[in-house]
Amino acid sequence: MIFLNSSRKLFLHAPNVHTGGGLTLLQALYSTPELSIHFEQVDVRALDKLPPTCGERCSVRPTIFSRIEAEIRLWRRVSKNDVVLCFHGLVPLFPLNGEVIVFLQNRILFNGGSLQGYPLKTKLRLSVERLMFKALTRGVKKFIVQTPSMAEQAKFFLSQKAVVVICPFVVASHAAINESADKRFDYVYVASAEHHKNHHKLLEAWCLLAQQNIRPSLALTVSYGSPLSMIIDRLTEQWQLNVVNLGYISTLEVSALYDQSSALIYPSTTESLGLPLIEARERRLPIISAELDYVRDIVVPIETFDPESPLSIARAVKRHLGIVEFCQPMYGPKAFLEEVLR
Repeated sequence: MIFLNSSRKLFLHAPNVHTGGGLTLLQALYSTPELSIHFEQVDVRALDKLPPTCGERCSVRPTIFSRIEAEIRLWRRVSKNDVVLCFHGLVPLFPLNGEVIVFLQNRILFNGGSLQGYPLKTKLRLSVERLMFKALTRGVKKFIVQTPSMAEQAKFFLSQKAVVVICPFVVASHAAINESADKRFDYVYVASAEHHKNHHKLLEAWCLLAQQNIRPSLALTVSYGSPLSMIIDRLTEQWQLNVVNLGYISTLEVSALYDQSSALIYPSTTESLGLPLIEARERRLPIISAELDYVRDIVVPIETFDPESPLSIARAVKRHLGIVEFCQPMYGPKAFLEEVLR
C-alpha cells in the first residue's frame, strides 16, 4: 500500500469528476491495489460508479455551497506531512498545510480559448475557474499533465517556475479484439455532449456530404435527452443522414463498438489527452482526426482536417473513402472578362 505511514496520508479531492474521461481515469485509479486513501471527497453523481473505499469518504454536490464546504473540510483536515491530490484539475481555494499535487485534465482552463458556444452557466463557471487557477497556484508543489503540448501550454500560462511533470495516465483495455465482428458503421465518435467535442461541425460535414449524395454511417454516443441529441435527431431526419446515436454506453460496449466500426473520427477542438484516440490505436482502428497538437502527441492519424471547417472534415472523409474530388479549374483573363460582361 502507498502512504500507510500514519504521519503521511493521501487526500483525494475530486469534486465535479463524474463523467467522460475524468471518471474513467478515476475508476482506474481506484482499481490500483497499491492505493490507500485516508480521506476523499468525490462528486455525488459518481458515487454509484466508484468502488467502496477503506478510508473516509465525503460526497460533494454540484452546488457552489457544497463545493466551498468541501474546500473548508480539506483546509481543516490536511496536516503538514499529508499529500493532497486534486484530481479535478483545480487548485485548492484555501492554502493547505500539506503538499498539493494538481492533476490537470482540462486544457480549456489555461489555453486562453474563447468560451463562445458554451451555455451561460458553463461560461461563468469556466471564467471563475480560470481566475482561480491563475491566482492560487503558488501553494501547488507540482502539476501533472499527460502530454508535451499540454505541458508547454501550462508552463506558458502559469510561469516557467511552475513544476509541470508529464505522466501519461491511461487505462488499459482488457477486452479482446473481435476480428469477426460485422462492421456496422463506417465511422465512430465516442464523446459526450460538451461544446469542445465539436459535434456541431461534424454534423455540418455530414450534411455537406449528404448534399453530394454521400451518406457514410456514423455512430455517436451522446446522452439521450440532451439538446445535442435532439439536434442529431433533427438533422438526421432532415438530410436522411446515416447517423445512429447510441446514447451513453459502458466501457465494454465501447470496445464492442470499436470492433463494429471501420474508423474513428475525432473532431474535438481541445483535449488533455483524448482517451478514444488511444483506445482506437490499441484496437488497430484507423483514425481520422483534427490536425492539432494533442492528437500528434499520442497517435498518428491517417487523415486530418481543420476542426473548425465542416468542408475540411467532409473532404477528409471523402479522401478516406477513396472518393476523388476534382479541384476547381483555373481560367484566363479572357474568360474572366466574359463572365464580367455576361
